[in-house]
Amino acid sequence: MGSGETSPTMVSVHRRLVDLINRSDPRAVLLDTPYGFQQNAAEISAKARSYFLTSVGLRVTVPAGLHGGGDDDTDRALAALTRADWIFSGPGSPTYALACWRANRTAHVLHDRFARPHGVVVFASAAAATMGRFTVPVYEIYKVGAAPHWLDGLDLFGHLGLPVAVVPHYDNTEGGTHDTRYAYLGEPRMRVLEQQLPADAAVLGVDEHTAVLLDLGTADLEVVGRGGMTVRRDGRSQVFPAGATLTLTDLRDLVHGRSRIPQPRTAGQRPRAPVQPAPATLTETATRCTARFDDGLRRGDAEAMVGAVLDLETAVHTWAADTEEDDGTTQARTVLRTLVVRLGQAATIGLQDPDERLRPLVEPLVALRERLRQRNDYGAADGIRESLAVGGVQLSDTPDGPRWALRVVPTE
Repeated sequence: MGSGETSPTMVSVHRRLVDLINRSDPRAVLLDTPYGFQQNAAEISAKARSYFLTSVGLRVTVPAGLHGGGDDDTDRALAALTRADWIFSGPGSPTYALACWRANRTAHVLHDRFARPHGVVVFASAAAATMGRFTVPVYEIYKVGAAPHWLDGLDLFGHLGLPVAVVPHYDNTEGGTHDTRYAYLGEPRMRVLEQQLPADAAVLGVDEHTAVLLDLGTADLEVVGRGGMTVRRDGRSQVFPAGATLTLTDLRDLVHGRSRIPQPRTAGQRPRAPVQPAPATLTETATRCTARFDDGLRRGDAEAMVGAVLDLETAVHTWAADTEEDDGTTQARTVLRTLVVRLGQAATIGLQDPDERLRPLVEPLVALRERLRQRNDYGAADGIRESLAVGGVQLSDTPDGPRWALRVVPTE
């Protein structure tokens, strides 16, 4: 998974994978190693466990000892990992994860999963970056400023004949004014890194809120989610959007630079269970709710405005379980607070057009003033005009008759 591993966008994918396990109560293990160095590691684990239990119906354990625990803890954790029907790992630092997994023998257990396929392994974000022969040290390059370079990855895909560097967050756009595609590297750094790869290797990019499902039993591959998978060699890319299917043989040909183009799957081949379209991201939801609020304000529809605010609040609460830090939660909360303030302002000044609200009061007075002027009672007519002006109504006499409009009344 490129990102969104504990967000609403990937719920249907997780459920589909869990359904593949032939156990009523799967032995599920969360590898917390990539973020194990963080002070809030326990909080991240708790959020992830809550997500899988509530959204997927999966009870997950987090074994201690796989990022600096004692020998006894490590042995027990590795035993749990070996027996697990389902293994998950996600955000954090690829560099830290690699160092720990090599030191505590987790790498051996993971290699066994690929050498003798069994159960389900879900690696996302930082953990996904460790799966290839080459791993990008994201923190060191993007945050610290190290020169672009590769680390030796776990090379789990080596068992599949795929010499690749897996790059999650491939289509990231957080930078706004600067390029943060390719796990925050951007195109200039990616070109430098690509030149460092051997001739038989390629970059395997996975977009955000996107999963690439590899069935090692059938040697089939499927792209699901909101984005796509990209095979990049020498600056040239072939993109497989969500819904695309191919075989591992197809993928090997692309990775090794052979010209064969994957053929479409025929009707006689094994069908796959459908995956529901991924829901909108939190950022997209905030944008849509703002548009709904604005539309409701234009139409004077208070219920529509309140509905937009409530829907955004629900989305913020739902996405609070996401263990990623880049899915727009802070921005969405800011938008939510802004809409609440605007709702309060609308309640103060009212939603009805002020001209329409004042018309039944102003127009009879304007008509009365005209009758007074026709009787040459200019003093009374001017009195009406002055009274309207105090109330913020600007009255103008034109060849076509009097015209009135609201104006801003200056305050001291």
